[in-house]
Amino acid sequence: MKINFMLIASILGGLAVLIGAFGAHGLEPLVDKKALQTFHTGVEYQFYHVLALLFVGLLQNFNSSKLLRYSGLLFIVGIFLFSGSLYAYVLTGIRQFGMITPLGGLAFVFAWGLLAFSIPKSGFSE
Repeated sequence: MKINFMLIASILGGLAVLIGAFGAHGLEPLVDKKALQTFHTGVEYQFYHVLALLFVGLLQNFNSSKLLRYSGLLFIVGIFLFSGSLYAYVLTGIRQFGMITPLGGLAFVFAWGLLAFSIPKSGFSE
């Protein structure tokens, strides 16, 4: 089953803009600078990995390997676990959400690794 990673990336990119705007304008009077920076980190990582997900979607035109599909799925999981846990922590103040963040980071690391292994099969290795 082919997953439309470009569509998912477009939606997650638009959400990153909305979430970032909320953080910049709606949260500023409600939380301290450290919490605002934490929220901003979540938005930043979401944007970075949305771009990676777009790249995965483009590569699917040349390579339909399972490695590439798993890479895309792990980027999505990473966005929800990493960025989502940071958003939840700042919005609720529940520190336990911070324990989820490293799992999202691990998902990103594996996603990048799988992406790297899928590149030679895409014809872009030279």
